[in-house]
Amino acid sequence: MKIAYLDCFSGVSGDMFVGALLDAGLPAENLDETIAGLGLDGFTISHKQEERNHIFGTKFSVTLHQEDQPTRHLSDIKDILRSSNLTPQIIEKCISVFERLAETEGEIHHLSPENVHFHEVGAVDSIIDVVASVAGMYHLGIEKLFVSKIPVGSGMIDSAHGTIPLPAPATIALLKGVPIYDSGQDAEMVTPTGAALLTSLGTSFGPMPPMTIERVGYGVGTRSLSDRPNLLRILVGRDAERGRLDTVVLLESNLDDMSPELLGYLMDSLFEAGALDVSFSHIHMKKNRPGIRLQVIARPEDRDRLVGIVFRESTSLGIRISYSQREVLERNKVTVDSPWGEMRLTRVADRDHGTVLVPEYEECRRIAKQHNLPLRDVYAWAGSLSRGPEK
Repeated sequence: MKIAYLDCFSGVSGDMFVGALLDAGLPAENLDETIAGLGLDGFTISHKQEERNHIFGTKFSVTLHQEDQPTRHLSDIKDILRSSNLTPQIIEKCISVFERLAETEGEIHHLSPENVHFHEVGAVDSIIDVVASVAGMYHLGIEKLFVSKIPVGSGMIDSAHGTIPLPAPATIALLKGVPIYDSGQDAEMVTPTGAALLTSLGTSFGPMPPMTIERVGYGVGTRSLSDRPNLLRILVGRDAERGRLDTVVLLESNLDDMSPELLGYLMDSLFEAGALDVSFSHIHMKKNRPGIRLQVIARPEDRDRLVGIVFRESTSLGIRISYSQREVLERNKVTVDSPWGEMRLTRVADRDHGTVLVPEYEECRRIAKQHNLPLRDVYAWAGSLSRGPEK
C-alpha cells in the first residue's frame, strides 16, 4: 500500500501542501490540467524552486488578478466543483473538505453550514489549494496519509471578521481531537485551509509509521521563521507492516464509591457513545482505599462526548487524556459453510503474511441457541479453521 507521512515541523497551509506534492513528484502538467478543469479565471499559478535554510523545495503560488473576491457560500463552491471536469471521487472529497469548513464556521458564528459566508477560504486561491491537494494525493496514488503532531502559533491576525487571535478560531476548532503543541512562534503556523486538509485527508496523527520511503518532497512557505526552515515535508513510500496505524485517545480516571450497577451502566453508556474499548481494573488509591481504574479507548473526534459521559455517570473529579498510536491488523468479514449452515467469521491478516479466521461471539451464540448446542462446541469448530471456503 502506498502511504505518505506529512512532517509539519513548520505548520501547514494549502499552498505548502500543494508545493510538497509537486516536489515529491506530482507532474506539473497533471496539476495544470486539474486546475484548468475547474473553469475558473482571474488568476495565474506558478511553481518554482526556492530555498529555506539551505533546503530547497517547491513554492506553489496563486496570484489573483483582483484581490477583492466575491463572497461565496457552500452551495457556490459545490456548484463550481460539480461543474468541473474533475473525477467524481475528487469532487466528492473536495466537497467534504469544504463541508467540514462550513460546519466549523457555522458552529463558531451560530449559522447553518449553508448560510456561512466563506471569505478567505472561499477565494479562488483557497479553492485551488484544496482541489490541487486532493487531486495531487489521488494522482500520486497515496492511499493513506499519516500526519505529525501540529505546531501552532500565537498572537493576533487581521481577517475578514476583524482582528482575531491565533490559532484562528476556525483553525483550532478544526484541529479538535488532533495532538498540537505551541511552536513558540508569534505567527500563523496553521491556516484554516491547511487544518481542513489535514483533518479531512489524514488518518493518523503522531509518530512516523513503519514505511519504506520512495520520495521526499518539500513545500515552501512564504514567510521566514526565526528558529526553523518554513517548509512542509512529505515522505511518500510503502507501508512496511501488514497492520495499519491510527490515532486513538486514551481517557483514564480512578473511581471510588461506585456500585457495580453504576459501573456497568457507565460501560454500556460509553460503548453506545462510540468507545472502542472500555475496561475496569482494581487498584488501591490514597489512604489505602480500594478503587477502580477506568480506561477508555476512543477515536479522537469522540473525546468530548465520552468525557461528558464519564463526568455525568461516575464519581470522577478528573480525567487523564492522552493520545497514542495503535497498530491494528487488517481484517474483514467472511462467510463459511459450517455443519449448521452459513457462519460469519472475521478474517485477520497477521504480520507474518498469513491469515486466520476468528470466531465472533454473537454469531457463535446465535448458532448455539438455534441448534441447542453448547457454545464452547461451536467456538471449538470455528476456532479450528485456519482458512475456510469463503463466499
